[in-house]
Amino acid sequence: MTEETPGFDEKPDVPSGATPDDAEPQAASPSSSGEGAAPAGDASAQIAGLTAQLDQVRKALEERTADLQRLQAEFQNYRRRVERDRIAVKEIAVATLLTELMPTLDNINRAREHGELVGGFKSVAESLETAAAKMGLQQFGKEGEPFDPTIHEALMHSYAPDVTETTCVAILQPGYRIGERTIRPARVAVAEPQPGAVKAEDESEAGDEKKDNGPEEG
Repeated sequence: MTEETPGFDEKPDVPSGATPDDAEPQAASPSSSGEGAAPAGDASAQIAGLTAQLDQVRKALEERTADLQRLQAEFQNYRRRVERDRIAVKEIAVATLLTELMPTLDNINRAREHGELVGGFKSVAESLETAAAKMGLQQFGKEGEPFDPTIHEALMHSYAPDVTETTCVAILQPGYRIGERTIRPARVAVAEPQPGAVKAEDESEAGDEKKDNGPEEG
């Protein structure tokens, strides 16, 4: 007599009208439908995450670009400021040097006026004047030009009948400038029109005008 092992001959419950093989696909069908819907949700989440990261990267790029533009503007301003300061320092140094040379240049002008600028002294003097001119030094002041208090310094004053306005009649010391900057005004003697001559001239002009208009009717 053989012993039967309990449970081995038992069959799973199968609905009527169905075969035992139909039980496993029906049990697996709910899980398979859930696995098919999961990838769509994961893709949407990944897209949303990438979009957020892209927005962060774009914002960071805009901030760095703004920082770079600000640094470039500051650097350009720094370069302009340094160049302006360099030019100013150079002009001050040149003006200081040429100011120290002015007494020597005055002596050269006086020697030239007296006919003493000859020989080797003449060559040295001309070389010095050429070097000063290359550094931007310009001499100004001529006899007969109108008196301008911004560039002339009047050391002598007189009246003259042949002038119609305050005029420089003698240049005692020439003036010097570098570009538009006056280092020393020209020291001059000026002459003004004689008060009586101006009055007589005005009366003469009035008489001529009256004569041209003819006699007045009574």
